[in-house]
Amino acid sequence: MKQAIMLSPGVIEHREIPEPGPLAGHEILLRIVKIGVCGSDIHVFHGKHPATPYPVVQGHEYSAIVEGVGAQVTKVKPGMRATARPQLVCGQCGPCKRGQYNACQELKVQGFQAPGVAQDLFVVTEDRVVPFPDSMTFEQGAMIEPAAVGAHSTNRTTGLAGKNVVVSGAGTIGNLVAQFAKARGANKVLITDVSEYRLDIARKCGIEGTSNVKDVSFADSVKNYFGDEGFQVGFEAAGVQSSLDVLMQYVEKGGDVVILGVYAQNPVVNMFYLGEHELNVFGSMMYRQEDYEAAVEMIASGKIITAPLLTKNFPFSEYLDAYQFIEHQGDKTMKVMIDL
Repeated sequence: MKQAIMLSPGVIEHREIPEPGPLAGHEILLRIVKIGVCGSDIHVFHGKHPATPYPVVQGHEYSAIVEGVGAQVTKVKPGMRATARPQLVCGQCGPCKRGQYNACQELKVQGFQAPGVAQDLFVVTEDRVVPFPDSMTFEQGAMIEPAAVGAHSTNRTTGLAGKNVVVSGAGTIGNLVAQFAKARGANKVLITDVSEYRLDIARKCGIEGTSNVKDVSFADSVKNYFGDEGFQVGFEAAGVQSSLDVLMQYVEKGGDVVILGVYAQNPVVNMFYLGEHELNVFGSMMYRQEDYEAAVEMIASGKIITAPLLTKNFPFSEYLDAYQFIEHQGDKTMKVMIDL
């Protein structure tokens, strides 16, 4: 079967490797159909991901068809559509024992610290597999992983129902966070960015409140959209110091700020706002199984819209071209898919 492997930053080699051997009792053989390229993959491509050794087989957001199942598998059958969480966890550390395995102390993520799915066939265990209905396209299936990030982060607050929400950063993750905030009952949701292209995609996904903070200040954007109500929950999905600063400055006192952006350089946290405004600041790490399942439910029901996020598809043989496209068209790119 064919496989794409990144030998070093910017260097991808295609090669033939043997197909997986016989399945153990709880193992599932997946035939990969679509792979989404995410921002973390681009960090690896540039050699700037601090926790990824080379060579590495990438691919962690994907859709597939169940090709075969082990004798003890009951969750899926051959022919079903599925994806799976890419997290390999120890099951023995404190976080794992309390069910917070997404923060496992020995966590390895397939596509980064362990081989990913950039090949025809891939074996996963039943505990991580997530089936999705035939009514969903394979493109939608490959969007389950980033949507699960939105599902998890919007459950990290003290509650969203009836509250006003600001999402800073309108990339794929910020867009999905904003959509999940709406789906979870937020009163009004405003998403901010410096890219009119990304904000236009947000509007196509049903996010009515958008503001380009390159043209209108963050403070004025909040005032214009929420009036005197302000906002009670902020999500930092841009990974930018200035974004974190304004969320902490302008969120209502006693409010929540959830940080899920990835920073190239560690930001400075304004301890005056944190302490004097008695803010709740939460980290958000990936997702858990229930977040994947929530993502499937929301996408299948049409509450989470993914089609406007898809920018371009590349055949598997042009994996490197997909990265180069993102490199040159990044300001007009949301989600690029690899087709197997």
